[in-house]
Parts: sequence; structure tokens; C-alpha cells
Amino acid sequence: MIITAREKSIIELILKKSGFHSVSSIADYLQVSKRTIQRDLRNIEKLLKQFDLSIENESGLSINGTYQNIYRLIQTITTIKPFDYSLEERRLLELIKLFDANEPIKLAPFSKDLGVSITTLNTDLDELSKWLLNYEVGIEKKKGVGVELTGLEESKRKALVSYIMINFKDELFDHLFWLTINKLQVEKIMYYFKTDYLNAIDKIVYSSMNNSKLKLADDDYIVFIIHLCLSLQRIQKGFTISKQMQLTDPLEMSDEHFLVNEICKKLYDLYSIKIPSEEIMYLTTILRGSKLVTPDEMYFEKVQFSRSIKELIQQVSQQLNVDLINDFTLFQGLLNHLETTIYRKQKGFPTFNPLTEEIKQNYPILFLAVRSSLFHLFPNIAFSEDEIASTVLHFGSTLELKKEKIQIRALIICPTGIGTSKMLSSRLKNEFPEISTTDVVSLKELPNIERNRYQIILSTVLLPIQEKFDYVYVNPLLHEKDIEAVRDYLGTHIQEITKRKSYYEETTLQDETSSNNQNISLYTFMNEIDTCIHFIRTLFRNFSVVRMENEPTYDDVIKKMLIPEAEKGTITSVEDVFRQVKLREAKGGLGIPETNLALFHCRNPHIKEVIFKIVHVDVPYKLKGMDMAEMEANNILLLLAPEKMNSIQQEFISMVSTTIIENNESIMIFSSGNEKLIREKLEYACLHFLQSKFMKE
Repeated sequence: MIITAREKSIIELILKKSGFHSVSSIADYLQVSKRTIQRDLRNIEKLLKQFDLSIENESGLSINGTYQNIYRLIQTITTIKPFDYSLEERRLLELIKLFDANEPIKLAPFSKDLGVSITTLNTDLDELSKWLLNYEVGIEKKKGVGVELTGLEESKRKALVSYIMINFKDELFDHLFWLTINKLQVEKIMYYFKTDYLNAIDKIVYSSMNNSKLKLADDDYIVFIIHLCLSLQRIQKGFTISKQMQLTDPLEMSDEHFLVNEICKKLYDLYSIKIPSEEIMYLTTILRGSKLVTPDEMYFEKVQFSRSIKELIQQVSQQLNVDLINDFTLFQGLLNHLETTIYRKQKGFPTFNPLTEEIKQNYPILFLAVRSSLFHLFPNIAFSEDEIASTVLHFGSTLELKKEKIQIRALIICPTGIGTSKMLSSRLKNEFPEISTTDVVSLKELPNIERNRYQIILSTVLLPIQEKFDYVYVNPLLHEKDIEAVRDYLGTHIQEITKRKSYYEETTLQDETSSNNQNISLYTFMNEIDTCIHFIRTLFRNFSVVRMENEPTYDDVIKKMLIPEAEKGTITSVEDVFRQVKLREAKGGLGIPETNLALFHCRNPHIKEVIFKIVHVDVPYKLKGMDMAEMEANNILLLLAPEKMNSIQQEFISMVSTTIIENNESIMIFSSGNEKLIREKLEYACLHFLQSKFMKE
């Protein structure tokens, strides 16, 4: 099978997260255009036919076929070697070439060696340059001279090791495993490290560690032996650590320094390569930053630090409303973990935690509690999310968590209670998995809402000054600053959130729902079903998609859409409904950014039935988007609802507006002007709504 590195990456992404990835998300991940991914998918379709498989794109991309055929594909994909480099591989090769060069490299031969254009090479170098700034390393381009890596030797080494550990850790672990059982027949690992050096270093370090009380975690062990291999190879090429690194007495007397000296002597006996004192100092700081301290090590100077750890446990306990104060195992684990973490930060060594995103999703409340406590107790230390997640695991193991049972209810306030509010609801749940339920209300309904049922209230409009309660003002599209505002609010109100519901409580919303359903009478249940079915029938009766010649303004288009409804009697005043639509537009743009759709909507006493109309025009109108930026739209969507609706009807209307922007496929369908396709999409959405509403297990 002939396959490119990008095609292999796409297949692996779809296999790992079936149904979660879209063309857009894969394009963003691989840093290419959507058109490129669509072209690759066509080639992948042909490859998959060899396995009797195909690609489906319902709610997300997935590979369709029997488990046996999918397993055959996985076996083939894991063993196949692409005929080109992946983006990360190519940039690693570029970094290594710059790292190993004695002088500037000309761009033309550089690009030829990699088999890419000078434009592509320049783009790669620009991206690498941004990333290298984190390590105080630069890429300097001199016209007529070439390109070179600038910075201290130790900084360059840290950058290279970090790049490999971030992008190729799994491959590196695999290589080292095959190396230990003498099954790896290659000269170099990761295009740089000499296999014989790495093999010898691994054996020496492993043996020395076994005879020492110092123990390393897997990641730290790999980082240490890579740095040792780097030292040998760089010394041979004449690159050494700067003389400014001087040994300090505490490190000179430390167990780590003794161990590094012992390892370096054995390497000298084997390869006759003399490792200078500056190198030994550098390797000692790496080992010092990596070690896991044994539980019985307690020093007098740790007393003040111990108090901070106890206060950390106390603060997290108070926020979660649980008592962890007297858990000595937790205290001991945190003491050792944070001492090493802080030391690593001071020495500029990054922390790798591949579970960070999973921890944030599964334990969002605990993550927020630990983050706010760490920032409060150690204000001068900027903990990364990887470091916070590692600390969360210590608390998590003590709490014996499976997943957090705390569920947060959010109330969303918007002018009408339909339309953009549901877009916000959808974005909110994607960004904050801890928010399990979102209820949407209009400004008019707000006085009748029992606000203490909600842990957070968000509004897409500024509320009247007489409303005396806390809320977060956000854009319906939930921009980055809005996400941060919501995160800050949740972080500062954790204790209130957990107060009414214990962290250990097993009750879930599903249990509450089933309990509530048991209290509903048969006749109430039947009425709810009838209401839904009637509402759906009415929607489709009042649904149409038409192509229209351009009117002078989009206001004229909307008026033209309303007139037939007045003739039918579904609205009783064109002027009043039009005025309501314009009032809603004045409160915020109604164009959907990055689409050619504008969703005009309102609720009004003169609207007697739910109405959904779409007009497609050839020449787009300029109007304001929901992000308040000017945009063009040639699809005018009009969603109208009666003033008075029960909760099920409101939920249904919100579902319709969400369907429009559900994913890229939905946006394409509603932008097409094809009534058959749009009707089929709506029918599917209504069916799913009924099934999820009335067919819960």
C-alpha cells in the first residue's frame, strides 16, 4: 500500500476518535487547508475499498465496516511506512540539521535535502522559530549567508529534547523497547541518536539506578538517557556546555552528582570520551529535576514548604466540601511531587503530561480547585496546565475518583429565548463538560425563573440595572475572552457549587430525570407527546425554501417573506412582527460568522404558529455578524415563534436553530438553497429530538 504521511495521520485520527473529527478540525490539527484534507479523503476512500471499508460523515468523520476489516486496516497502518515525511518529522529533521551545523546553511541545498520548496522550508523555519522562543533559542536568517541556530548550547539541547518528547514520545519508547531486546537494526534513532551509544547508556544508567536509592519515572528516565547521549555526540563534534555553569557545593555533594559522575566514568571506560565538569553539572541538574524523592527523606528546610502543602490540601478540601486534611499519604505525595516540579521550573525543564486534556475533561471541578489554590499559595510560580494536571492526579487517587459526579446547571438569558441562545448553549457544553444542563429563557421570562436552581447565569445582553444578581455577560459565539470569564467565575465559586451537592454524591442527572418521569402521569406524558408532534407538523407545514431576485435591501426580503404568512393567517400583523425582528437585530448581529447565513428570529403575540422560511439570493447582502463584524449573507433564514410557548416547544425551537450550525455539513446543507436536502436534515433532527426526549432508557 502506497500512502503519504498526511493520509496516514488522517486515518489514525479518524480511527482514534471516530465521530469526533470534522474536515475543519483535521485541517486545523495538521495545519493545512480544508481543500487539502478533502482531496486526501478522496484518496483515502480508494485505499479503504481494499479493506471493504468506507468513510461516513454524519455527526463527524468515521470509518464504516466490520470490526474484522477495521482491525485489518489498523494492523496494516501501524506497520506501513509513508513515502514522505509528516510535518513534525520534517521539522525535526530541519531542527537537527540546524542543531548539528558548524556554520550557516544555505536555503537552496537545505530545501533540496528535505525534498521541499524554499517557500515550505521558510514557513517551517518561521513556525519553529516561534516555538523555540520558549527555550531562548532563535533561528537567524542572513541574506547571502544562510540560516543558523542561535542561543546557548544547553538551551538548544533542551529545545531538541522537548520537541522529540512532545511529538515523538511513543515512537521513542517503541525504539528503546526493541533496542533492549536487540531487535532494532538501525544506525540512528529519531534521525540523530546513535543506536550503539543509546544502547550502552541505557544499560549503564539502568544498572547504576538499581544500585542507587534514586528512582525515575519512565518519561524522566528517557529524558535523562537522551541528554547523556546528546552530551557524548556533541562533545565529539566540539560543542560543549558554556563555562558559566559552575558547580555549587550542595549539588557537588548530592546523590545525583555522585551518580552522574559514576555513569560518566563508565562511559569514559567504554568510549574514551572525557565529559567535562560543566557537562556533569548540567546532567546533574537534569537528574535533580527528574528524580522521585523517596518517602523517608525529610529535611528541616522543608518545614515551611510543608506548611504550604498542608494549606493546599486544606484549601482544596474547603472548595470541594470534603475532608482531606488528615490524609498523610496525600500530604507526603504532594510534598515530593511539588518539590520536584518547582525545582524543574526553576531550572527551565518542561513537564510532559499526555493525560492533561483527559484530566481536565473528567475532573474539571477538581482541576479548577487545584489551579486556584496553587496560584494563591505560590503566586510567583506560573504552573502550566500539565503541572496542574499532575497535581490533580494526587488528589484524584486519594478521592478514588471514577468521574466527577458534580453537575452544574447553567441559565442562559437572551432577548427572545430562541436562535443564538442555543448556539451559545452548544458552545458552552463543548468548552465546559462540567456544565451538564443549560436552560434558555427570554428577558420577559426572567422574573418567573427560580434563579437559585442554577450555579451560573450567562446573558447575551446587558441586563437592566435593577436586576441584582451575579451573571456573566458573553457573546453568543463564546469567544476566548468569554470562555476565560466563565472559567474564572466557576473557579471563584467552587465552594458554592459543591456546597449543595457533596463531591462524593452518586446522584446523576439521569437518576433525577428518571425519578421525575416516574412522577408524571400518563395523561401528562401523552399531552407532551401530542404537543411535540403537533408542533413538528406545524413547522413542516409552514416551512419553505425559495430562490428570490435581489431586493434593494434584506429588509425588503424579510417583508416579502412575511406577507404570504399574513395571507395564510399564521401572523396577524406584518408591521409588528417586522418591527420585532429589527429590534432583535439591533441588540446584536444575526449573521452567522464564517458562513453565508443570517438567522433572523423573534417571538411575538402576532405570530400564531411556528414558521421557518429560507430565502436564497444570488448577490449577498452586507450585514452584521454575531461577532459584530461585517459579513456577507445570501441565505436569509427567518424563524418565528408565538409569544407563549411551553418548555417543550421552546426546547424544540432551540433544537431547530442548533441544527443549522451543528457542524460543517449542516452549514453546507442550509447554505445550499436545496429544499429537499434541508427538509431531510430537519426531519432527521426532529426524529432525533423525539427519540432523545421520549425514548430514554
